[in-house]
Amino acid sequence: MTEVQKKRVLNAGCGSSVGGNLPAFFSAETWEEVRLDVDPATRPDIIASLADMRRVVPDASFDALYSSHAVEHLYAHEVIPAFREFRRVIKPDGFALITCPDLMAISRFILQHGAEDVAYPSPAGPIRPIDMLFGHGRSIGAGKLAMAHHTGFTAARLARVAMESGFREVRASEGRFFDLWTLLLGPEATEAAIAPMFNGTDLARLFFRPADPAAPAHPPGPADASA
Repeated sequence: MTEVQKKRVLNAGCGSSVGGNLPAFFSAETWEEVRLDVDPATRPDIIASLADMRRVVPDASFDALYSSHAVEHLYAHEVIPAFREFRRVIKPDGFALITCPDLMAISRFILQHGAEDVAYPSPAGPIRPIDMLFGHGRSIGAGKLAMAHHTGFTAARLARVAMESGFREVRASEGRFFDLWTLLLGPEATEAAIAPMFNGTDLARLFFRPADPAAPAHPPGPADASA
């Protein structure tokens, strides 16, 4: 029996391998994960900045790229270079899945509750809006300076950056924990090829097509990549 060749996904800004696993739909049976991070302490497969992977990651060498809560750690001037790198390293029919704090959702909470009310509990401790905006205060106070956030995204800003960086289409949805989930399609990527891997998950909403052309592109509600 011929062994099926696995697709390759780059986990960009992977962080610690403890609790930093890929979402379940990147099945180990069909996907090979390659971990990349700028911090050698995370023991990644590749050590590099998201904004400059050219010397260590060849063009079009991955079928997909996944980045979870990494792009907000970039400085503003690094954002476009990083997204251009995301586009460069995936194949033309590939995609990138990016999740990060959602400035719009955070802003709504601040208007109702203030910047220091607890928004939700986490294994790292209670999370407040100021943690989501500027980085987890307790971790930064403990000396983990890399946890600081240097920029932020709304769906509109992330879409603009992605389109300027060479992606053909961007689809976005709010998550459950003040997070934004965006799917960036390469120039030759098709919905028919990509949508099935998200079937049965909350991120299937990224392929929702409203009957009314004037309706929002995606229904309201949470998106959870772990579903």
